Amino acid sequence: MRIEKRTIVITGASSGIGEGLKNIFEKKGDLVIDVSLNGRDYKCDVSNEKQLKKVFDDIYLNHGKIDMLITCAGYGLSGAVELLDEKESKREFDVNFFGTANACKYAIPMMKRKGKIIIISSATALFPIPFKAYYCASKSAVDSFARCLKMELSKTKIQVTSICPGDIKTNFSQNRVKVYETNERYGKAIELSTKPTEKSEKRRMSPQYAIKKIYKTCEKRHLKSQYIIGKQYKFFNFCRHIFSTNIVDKCLNKIFYKTEKKTK
Repeated sequence: MRIEKRTIVITGASSGIGEGLKNIFEKKGDLVIDVSLNGRDYKCDVSNEKQLKKVFDDIYLNHGKIDMLITCAGYGLSGAVELLDEKESKREFDVNFFGTANACKYAIPMMKRKGKIIIISSATALFPIPFKAYYCASKSAVDSFARCLKMELSKTKIQVTSICPGDIKTNFSQNRVKVYETNERYGKAIELSTKPTEKSEKRRMSPQYAIKKIYKTCEKRHLKSQYIIGKQYKFFNFCRHIFSTNIVDKCLNKIFYKTEKKTK
């Protein structure tokens, strides 16, 4: 147990990474406030700015200043760009980007002097994947936002970081909105490339490993701009700095773009 109990706000703490982090911090003696669709403390759709502002106003009224904000709330969407519904595509950004940005916007005025803002992005912010264009773009925006925010707050004691984990064995992939609608351009490539398989499941990190790594990052005294979680993705990032963008993209496409095997 900690001598001094910290107040930590986690968006998306009702499942996945957010829930795992909530459990660890609470075991260590901290007060964790869960803000999510099925939140224990506040039921809130982070894409609803007015609702989110009301939540943070209430948190300040009842708990005062906070020590840490961790943004875990996320939304997944896959499918071919030309065949995706505009409403779903916009929701990707409303939840992933604006939900994160607005949580930070309302948390900053109530942060303690040495507060921390931990923004959970994704390895897909750095490495594009076919048929996940809107998800990758939203996470790239989140990662860039975190780095900009770190610069803006550089003259204060508030620290900001972006954490980019690779695939984790949570229900996120199962809950992702998967659009398998196709045409002659793609055939079965959309479904084959985005549908979870036994092989792809084995490659994913265990939630225990990922959550432990993210927790240790949260507890660092000095935060870097960005952290990548997962050896495979750290290797991809190394390649990104060695080879041209064109070569890296071709390799990623070869890995993630799946087509039917031709029979002889």
